[in-house]
Amino acid sequence: MSTSGLILAYLILVLGGLGIIVVYSEFRQRRFKPTPSNDRIFRCSKCGYVYTDDADVDRSRCSQCGQMNEAIEF
Repeated sequence: MSTSGLILAYLILVLGGLGIIVVYSEFRQRRFKPTPSNDRIFRCSKCGYVYTDDADVDRSRCSQCGQMNEAIEF
């Protein structure tokens, strides 16, 4: 083999190895990411506590002080 052939083979092996590492890392990262939640976010108007409740709830009672609150709209 010529020198240029050896350099090309080495380059292809290194880039292939890096590509495999990137693909493996991406699959592993996706597996451990949390899934998005459909819960609604509430902030108590009395004590300021921030909490979540089910998506189908329009008003929710604060678990700290018992005040009924509306969901936060972003």
